Amino acid sequence: MLCVCLCVCVVQANSASGMNVSDECKIKFLELKAKRTYRFIVFKIDEKAQQVEIEKLGNPEETYDDFTSSIPDDECRYAVYDFDFTTEDNCQKSKIFFIAWSPDTSRVRSKMLYASSKDRFKREMEGIQVELQATDPSEMSLDIIQGRVNNL
Repeated sequence: MLCVCLCVCVVQANSASGMNVSDECKIKFLELKAKRTYRFIVFKIDEKAQQVEIEKLGNPEETYDDFTSSIPDDECRYAVYDFDFTTEDNCQKSKIFFIAWSPDTSRVRSKMLYASSKDRFKREMEGIQVELQATDPSEMSLDIIQGRVNNL
């Protein structure tokens, strides 16, 4: 009699997969969220340090154009933007946007690194309200941002 055993291995995704997020990133995000100390934060992955770090902090008076100018045309980045708006009921509100910028012209390795680290990064930045993925500047235009808050 021939007996065949079939072993099934289940591999769980490592919940800690992706790059580490520096403590400074977490602290500055909390300051943006709670104290509104910044209008935006641009983050980059430092491959040598194996972690996400802050590249630029935007002052509260900076505009959305200042923000988009801070993001490189051909390199991936993460960013958070505190968007102020007025509702139809004339109420002042704000939403924190998370933008995953992955331009078509960036390196494939960089795109893969940012894509595989995104979920961990978002978990570390508790309080993100709206997510946007962009591969082209038109996908993160001010009109797109305003349209997203109008649909909430």
